[in-house]
Amino acid sequence: MSVIQNIRDKYARVMVILIAVSLIGFILMDAFSSRSNLFSGNTTTVGKVNGKKIEYVDFEKKIKLQEEQYKAQGYDMGEAGRQNLIEGVWNAEVTEALLADQYKKLGIQVSNKELNDYLFGANPPQDLRQRFTDSTGQYNGAAAMQAVNQIRNSKRPEDAASRQQLVSYFEGMRSQRAMEKYMSLLNNAIYLPKWMVEKQTADKALIARTSFVGIPYTSVSDSSVTVSDSEIDQYIKSHRNEFEQKEETRSISFVVFPTVPSQEDSAEARTNLLTLKAGFDTTKDMERYLAVNNSTLPYYDGLINKTAIQQANKDSILNAGVGVTYGPYLDVAQRGAFWVLSRVIDARPIPDSVTVRHILIGTVRRDPQSGQQVPVRDDSTARHLADSVRALLASGQSFDSLVARYSDDDGSKTKGGVYENIAANGQMVGPFSDFAFTHGVGEVGIVKTDFGYHIMEVRSMKGSSMGYKVAYLARPIDISSNTENAANTAASQFAADSRSLESFNQNFDKNLRPKGLNRQTADLRPLDFNIQGAGTSRELVRDAFKADKGDVLQVQRLTNGYIVAVVTAVNPAGVQSVAQARAVVEPVLKNKKKAAVIKKNIGAVTTLEAVSGKVNVPLATADSIHFDGNNANLGFEYKVIGASFNPANKGKVVTEPIEGQSGVFVIRVEDISATSVEAATIDQQRAVLTQDARQRAQQSNPIEALKKAASVKDYRAKFF
Repeated sequence: MSVIQNIRDKYARVMVILIAVSLIGFILMDAFSSRSNLFSGNTTTVGKVNGKKIEYVDFEKKIKLQEEQYKAQGYDMGEAGRQNLIEGVWNAEVTEALLADQYKKLGIQVSNKELNDYLFGANPPQDLRQRFTDSTGQYNGAAAMQAVNQIRNSKRPEDAASRQQLVSYFEGMRSQRAMEKYMSLLNNAIYLPKWMVEKQTADKALIARTSFVGIPYTSVSDSSVTVSDSEIDQYIKSHRNEFEQKEETRSISFVVFPTVPSQEDSAEARTNLLTLKAGFDTTKDMERYLAVNNSTLPYYDGLINKTAIQQANKDSILNAGVGVTYGPYLDVAQRGAFWVLSRVIDARPIPDSVTVRHILIGTVRRDPQSGQQVPVRDDSTARHLADSVRALLASGQSFDSLVARYSDDDGSKTKGGVYENIAANGQMVGPFSDFAFTHGVGEVGIVKTDFGYHIMEVRSMKGSSMGYKVAYLARPIDISSNTENAANTAASQFAADSRSLESFNQNFDKNLRPKGLNRQTADLRPLDFNIQGAGTSRELVRDAFKADKGDVLQVQRLTNGYIVAVVTAVNPAGVQSVAQARAVVEPVLKNKKKAAVIKKNIGAVTTLEAVSGKVNVPLATADSIHFDGNNANLGFEYKVIGASFNPANKGKVVTEPIEGQSGVFVIRVEDISATSVEAATIDQQRAVLTQDARQRAQQSNPIEALKKAASVKDYRAKFF
């Protein structure tokens, strides 16, 4: 035992050290692996704005909250929708952080009292005003406050979502008020000196007349001038700011293997549709039948003018007659291909257009915060109120006063409830449209729609044509598993055979080009999700940024097929390379070289007539050239316009040819004149220009300017 004990004592410390070294090794390996950020300090940080961290957990919560709101409204986000949502949440976080700094510096605050005065006072937000307007047409702030407090103080678990929405609503209103104060400060800071207005007015009054000979750059062939890499590199160095690339990018080449329904897929969809034909022929409740059988084309329960029917074979459908099923027929549209059965439910003469007015007693309204339809009043209460309003109308009260007092339709309320010259084109809800087009002028009735009860009156009608109510039972031609597997197999085989950029290109030219497939290119930024020419695949973009030049990426599924891509270039942050910039710079430098050729052909300039004869280009004249605009004969050639208003050039030939946007110009300034400007109008113009500048500032977004002046670090590509 003593021997064993001696060994333990002797080597225990060594073993501890070895274990410690091994643990450190594992930690270091993980730290330097591609998925670890141990030493970066950004493990849970999505970004920073002026040093303030945006943490992943909080950021993801906000994304999920918005996703849930979209799902509650029935929206299918999809990959593109989610990425756009992430971008929106990011922009909101950056905006909030930047504005918080500004508010702190400027002392902008919104107190609880101020917020309450805004929400429950005389001028509330439109959504509160609409929901809490009483029977006299007045906003009931006390009722609004009571409803808010009821939600806020509720302890019921089922009210948790409403409480969270209320918190978000109050935060939004507080931010809105603070932003209004901030924008007011910015707008009131706008000032136009009198001398500036006088200068602008004088410049606008200037008119020049210039004769010219314009030799276009296209007169020199592209093949006669070449641009070297060194010339492009020199241009980049001279215009560094224009070619600064703030983030690393990737260039890829790719092939899409499309998933297109086969003839067998089409035949199966047609067969499935025919099994429903008997029920479609005989149903008495068409709307319910189509809903139960998941028709791809929705049912519109209203009459439609023939010109508004979008079916390509509508003549055959309508000529079949009322109650007769037509089809199945193939309908190919942007949304895909379908087999369709159609049946005319009704046909009768209707006006071309009608003017109606209505009072909506709403049962639902759209919540501006969540976008969801929320209850306003129950159905029986709405019907009772609609009957009461109609009775008031019958007793002699004016339609306009009843609209102002009771209508929940903001779209027509300010116009006395009037919708003018509506057409039977399916834009109005079916029952509303049917009443309008099937009742005579002066008739009044109550119509129920998904929005509530409408007290409607037909005011006038024009023209006459046939109206049709048509039902469509449509089945999409879905891609079968066999078709799907064939495209997947072809893409996977190509990817397996192409393990380098060279073999990718060779295999494409040999095996895929003869089959009619295309090879395309795209440039990717770290947060891109849409690949131009292919579709949406955030996963492929993430893979591209983990890869090196020449790596063939894993096959990815797109909406319309499978994509195989190879990385053709890794473009580090900084100044663009010659290869990246060539597409932009080469035309500029070619025009410079063409200008030199043209100027050499012109030689010494003496008269315009001599130049015209030498280059065989007719002399032209541009009348009424304005200092701040283009000209019908000249276009927007700002160098030529500038030279035309140089007082030293008046009445002279400008002996130095001008290198313009579209060619080289030799000009003679015939005259420079100015219209008279009354001094008394300067102050008026100043007031108008100041107001215009403030309106444009109100519509513009100051955030971009704040971003440029801030330190914004974006690490989202590591998480999403």
